[in-house]
Amino acid sequence: MGGMAEHPAAQVHGPIQEIAEGVHWVRGSVRMGPGVTISRLMVIVKSGEELSLISAVRLSDEGEAELAKLGKVRNVLKIGAFHGMDDAYSVERFQADYWALPGARLPAGISKSKELKQGELPIPDADLFVFESAVKPEGALLVKRAGGVLVTCDSVQNWPDTEGCSLIAKGITRAMGFTSRRAQIGPPWRKGMTPQGGSLKGDFERLASLDFKHLIGAHGGPLRDTAKSDLKATVAATFG
Repeated sequence: MGGMAEHPAAQVHGPIQEIAEGVHWVRGSVRMGPGVTISRLMVIVKSGEELSLISAVRLSDEGEAELAKLGKVRNVLKIGAFHGMDDAYSVERFQADYWALPGARLPAGISKSKELKQGELPIPDADLFVFESAVKPEGALLVKRAGGVLVTCDSVQNWPDTEGCSLIAKGITRAMGFTSRRAQIGPPWRKGMTPQGGSLKGDFERLASLDFKHLIGAHGGPLRDTAKSDLKATVAATFG
């Protein structure tokens, strides 16, 4: 990899796992501060022999060797406002196209992107969802496989456990309410993305009305089979 620009080093991560046919995920980690490391997830969608990385996580050399067995990375997608630390590495390493929502702030090291918009997605069997009321560009992807896999960033997170988190981070995530219910709306994300005097209720009602069975966000772990009903319950409990 000689000649590449300086990028954040690979952090500790788990194996590549499959949630649906051609839809894989990896639990990585990120150090937020002294003693505070939290988990973060990358989703890998295979279309033919092409791979698309969503919320990219830099893998170890061994992890990249496993990734190469799935196919060739052609696309790196940014669907959330607050993720992207490994995007520039991934674009450079794999010579991939970079995709982001219109108006999205591009991470350091990324100078141009293709626009994510419905009907022009790099994943042919996916639909794009955009939070219309959020103060910064945020989206989700619905991959139409296995009854529907909803891929989110920070907006909806499912924390079946705190695997991948440091001891301090385990306490923080519980205290902030991330683990209190399945398909949880990220509390800090909701606070920061809600317009003054407004609400994200309508966006989340639209999101929960989509046709999906499974959910995987950028933190925590996947939620299989009951994701739609769980998100509906979360929306009702959150917004009343």
